[in-house]
Amino acid sequence: MDIDAFTAVSAPDWDRLAALLRRRRLTGDESDELVRLYQAVATDLSTLRSAAPDPALITRLSDLLGRARTRIAGAHEPAWSDVVRYVTVTVPAAMYRVRWWTLGVTLACLVVALVAGVRVATVPEALEAMGSADERAHYVHEAFAAYYEPGASFAAMVWTNNAWIAAQAVALGVTGVWPAYVLLGNAVAVGATGGMMAHYGEAGIFFQLIAPHGLLELTAVFVAGAAGLKMFWAWVSPGPRRRAVALAQEGRALITVAVGLAGALAVSGLIEGFVTGSTLPWWLKIVIGAVALAGFWAYVLLLGRRAVAAGQTGDLDVERAGAVTPTAG
Repeated sequence: MDIDAFTAVSAPDWDRLAALLRRRRLTGDESDELVRLYQAVATDLSTLRSAAPDPALITRLSDLLGRARTRIAGAHEPAWSDVVRYVTVTVPAAMYRVRWWTLGVTLACLVVALVAGVRVATVPEALEAMGSADERAHYVHEAFAAYYEPGASFAAMVWTNNAWIAAQAVALGVTGVWPAYVLLGNAVAVGATGGMMAHYGEAGIFFQLIAPHGLLELTAVFVAGAAGLKMFWAWVSPGPRRRAVALAQEGRALITVAVGLAGALAVSGLIEGFVTGSTLPWWLKIVIGAVALAGFWAYVLLLGRRAVAAGQTGDLDVERAGAVTPTAG
């Protein structure tokens, strides 16, 4: 396609559409003309994308169409159908795309936690680093169980703290350092605490109080860390995309992960606030935690797989994210 010839023929329509958009009020005929020109420019943009992707023209026409769409239809008001689609398609698609990263992070954290736990339980120097003998005994026999006080305020505090950590792991993932720091610190802390409890013969109490909410809570932390690391990798190795485009696309999709994790952490917070420290039998508490975890993975794997198969990525659609110029490579 001859871009100069195409521009010469179509530019009057583009300029006229831009002129109409600058007017505060339009007559009936001008409104009809606006709609007609919007359709014509949309056709021109489609032709450019398929036959001669010119970055400057595509950006110009995308911006023009965006403003015309807003003028014709008004500002977009989210409907319930948008909310349902976001929850059942966008969020699970974004989480499904990081499933293998999540598996890798989970295995790595389990290994680190196991090593830390075994070291604290068996090496006197490591145990002494956990505090004085009196401090350790007080924590193991009193403070650890006393922390899990049932109640709404405790559940809200837990959710707020964990959701904030997950959001940071995703949002600061581009650094590559913060997600790794959060994951490593969390794995060492949990493993060392378990090792200290095991040293004093209280491993059963540790797992009874950690497992109900921890199955889902720790999984959410692993997903957040995996999402952050995936965004870092998009910066290191963007593939055929330009680095800025890769970061923008992955960043938007992974912020979607953070939104989804806020819901998962709300569930784990409720379990921690009302189940973990309750008088329910320990086996029932663990069953509740396991059911919550199974529900989370069913949501991610079943809905996410279907959404990704349909071409969803968890990113915004073109209308909201803006057009991206095709890149050869």
